[in-house]
Order: sequence, then C-alpha cells, then structure tokens
Amino acid sequence: METMKIASFDRVSELKAFDETKTGVKGLVDAGIKQLPRIFHDSLSNLANPKPLSSNLLHVTTIPTIDLEGRVFEDETKRKNTVDRVREASEKWGFFQVINHGVPLDLLERMKDGVRGFNEQDPEVKKQFYSRDFSREFVYTSNFDLYTSSAASWRDTFSCYMAPNTPKPQDLPEICRDVMLEYSKQAVSLGEFLFELLSEALGLNRNHLKEIDCSRGLRMLCHYYPPCPEPDLTLGASKHSDSSFLTVLLPDQIEGLQVLREGYWFDVPPVPGALIINVGDLLQLITNDKFISSEHRVLANRATGARVSVACFFTTGIRPNPRIYGPMRELVSEDNPPKYREITVKEFAAHRSAKGLDGISDLLHFKI
Repeated sequence: METMKIASFDRVSELKAFDETKTGVKGLVDAGIKQLPRIFHDSLSNLANPKPLSSNLLHVTTIPTIDLEGRVFEDETKRKNTVDRVREASEKWGFFQVINHGVPLDLLERMKDGVRGFNEQDPEVKKQFYSRDFSREFVYTSNFDLYTSSAASWRDTFSCYMAPNTPKPQDLPEICRDVMLEYSKQAVSLGEFLFELLSEALGLNRNHLKEIDCSRGLRMLCHYYPPCPEPDLTLGASKHSDSSFLTVLLPDQIEGLQVLREGYWFDVPPVPGALIINVGDLLQLITNDKFISSEHRVLANRATGARVSVACFFTTGIRPNPRIYGPMRELVSEDNPPKYREITVKEFAAHRSAKGLDGISDLLHFKI
C-alpha cells in the first residue's frame, strides 16, 4: 500500500513539474531528452495495433475519399451521387477525406506554417499563452486532461473559439493571428456546405442541420506532435471520438492518424491537398446512431520533423447555448425510438472536459 502511495505521489509531482515548465512536449525535445518520461508511458493494451483479419474487411484499406468538385455540381445527378457517398461513409466509417473542397491549397499550407511558427518561436513568448483555464480566448497547453488521463500524450495544442463570436485580433498570437482568422472563415464555409450534404443524406431539407445551429460554433484546435524518442511507448493522441457535430481536420504529410472500425485500426495515409471530415458525437446523438462518430487516435511521431494538424470542431462547446438537442423527430419512430435523452451542447462538453480521453464513449452517459 505504501509503495502505491509513493508511486502515485511521484506521478503527480512529475506531472506538476512538467506542467510548470509551460513549454510542453516541445520543451522536452528542445532539452535533448533521449528517454521518454514515465508520465507518457501508456499501457500495452492501449498501444496495441490490431489489423483487419475478418474476410468482410480484407478489401478495405482506409477511409473513402470524396470529390466535392469545387462545391459546384454540374447537375443534380452528380450532387445525388456525392450525397450517397457521404451517407455511406457516415454510416460505415464516420470518416471520409474530401478533395476539390474549395479551400485554397496555399491557405492550407500557410495555416500549417502558422501552427509550426507558434510552437517553434521563443519559449518565453509562448509561455504567456500557456494555461489550463479554457474559458480564456486563446489557450496553449499540453494535454487538456493531463491530470486525469492514465498517460500523457506526446503533443502540444493551442485552441480558440472562432465562431459564432470572432476573437479580437489582439487576443490571438501575432505569429498566427491572420491565418487563423482567414482559415476559420473558410472552414465555416466548407462546414456549412457539408451540413447541406449531410442533411440530404438523412432525407431532410438541405438546410435542416444549419437551421438547428449545427454549424453555429467553431472551435479550432491546433496540434503539434514533435518527434518522439521512444514512439512505441506512447501515443500522440489516445483513443477518442470527437465531442462535436462535425470535425474538419487539416493534416500534414506525416502519417499517424488511425481510425477504429470493427475492432481494427486503419491507417489514414495523407492525400495531398485533402481535408479529413468526421462525424462527431453530437451528430451521432441527433441522428439516433444513423451516422457514427468513430473512435480514432494518433500514433507518436516517428519522423525527424514535427507533425502538425488543425482540427476545426463544429460545436459551441462550453460557451452559452440554450438550444436543446436530442434525436431528431424526423428520424425516430415506433420501430426506431430515441436512444438518447435531450441535452445541451454545454452539458455534453462539460462531461467530456471532466472525464478526459479515457477511451470510453461519452455517448453512453446520455443513453436512455
């Protein structure tokens, strides 16, 4: 018993010492560490990487890629074909990549450069933004669930709510301010288009999901995954699903993202110029499980350079939003009764925030 106390005390002390540096994982790499600190060591069961064996999945290699044709379809048939592909991907995977999505490719590169620029600038400049107070406009931190997770993940993150209220420019770091504002506008525009396709895929009016405010809020999370000295002992992000309606992810060309399907992890190889779209928990809830919010994770970075990604979550998160959400009445029936109770987005976000990424779906807590 005494030994356990000492071990657990050591962990808390080490977590606190790491947190108080205010320089995150990047600070450890800059210090030249060669061994992974114990706080990052994950369990073998979490690190396991089973690949498909079942015959029905042998032909499947990764998530589908859908061509959005610049968001302008030649005719209704082309649009219907795209809607059908979005429906199939949302039901079977909860994930798909989009190409010809209408967001300028040079902006994608500039956004990733902005994430690198922030993380690679003078640590003293970065430190002023380091916090665990997520009510702040802009927060830079390492592992939002540092003190509640079983193991820390090898990544640093900065985040900001970009909509419905655009942050004041002075609240954003100068090094990435302009590109964050420009990119978030484009992400909102793409998201609104995707919500149209998803509405049609559900057999609803094209504007249905927009009219119930699914595209109202946008939270941007910019992740920085430095090279890891012992990548077999930890993860870049542990298994989780997203607590959003929809997520638009800008990846870079270093692999690492994996999606879980039927108990197997599928790699998501980068497609140049593509954006990765995934259904979030809130969309699974309001579609009464018709669309699925798949669990995914990020492997620790084996490359020599840092990996970055930008996740735009369509949610108002912990911000005030009085609207009540439950399974949509158009999708429920006597044969398909509601599976979830009615909630607010804030209630869902607060549950995630308190629970952290523990590998257990947040949706279970809200089941009827």
